[in-house]
Amino acid sequence: MNYKPFNHINSSKKEQITTMFNRIASTYDRLNNLITFGMDNRWRKQVASIISKKHPKDVLDIATGTGAIAIDLANQTAAKIVGVDISKEMLDIGEKKIKSLSLEKQISMQLDDAEALSFNASNFDAVSVGFGVRNFEDLHQGLTEIYRVLKPGGLLVILETSVPKYFPFKQGYHFYSKWVIPSLGKIFSSDKLAYEYLSGSASVFPHGKDFNTILRENNFIDIIDSPKFFGIVSIYSATKPVDN
Repeated sequence: MNYKPFNHINSSKKEQITTMFNRIASTYDRLNNLITFGMDNRWRKQVASIISKKHPKDVLDIATGTGAIAIDLANQTAAKIVGVDISKEMLDIGEKKIKSLSLEKQISMQLDDAEALSFNASNFDAVSVGFGVRNFEDLHQGLTEIYRVLKPGGLLVILETSVPKYFPFKQGYHFYSKWVIPSLGKIFSSDKLAYEYLSGSASVFPHGKDFNTILRENNFIDIIDSPKFFGIVSIYSATKPVDN
């Protein structure tokens, strides 16, 4: 996807995403909670629950940000969890949260690129991505890397924005995402452009059946998508075939 945060700046999407999240890191958790009326916490716990039912030993949380899903995973499973992100500011906040919860032995955080992961092939039992895949510069490359580091039979669970299909939720969603979210971003983070990107990228990202097709094109099987709250987000699960 070529949709970028700052189209007036001549730099790559990856560079702009890194800059954007470094800028909004200190207010990201609080504002995300406000924008979703606290439902983001519930959705992340559902991601962790899907993964924990597989009793994984090693989990990779991509686009971990401040470690919200990683922490939920640690509370639901005994797995070793590695959280990776391209934003150092987000990771720094996440590390402080993890330390305050005494979860350092279970969760480690590191700077890494989802499209060029530093891990060996077939390294993880499960991979989670929360509100991150739409920020990949090359979606197929990111999914290729996830596929590579998953063990055969490994589980991928993605939480991502989607768009409601039916009246009046579809119309309400468009109004809220176009006008309300950027305004809240301006008020609470002084960064209206960042939240214009976050809401705009959600409206153009393939979701539902379209994203299921992309997962199949990248060799994943057993694909399930589960819309939440009238379809404003979806949780996708998919598996790497055992014979790969």
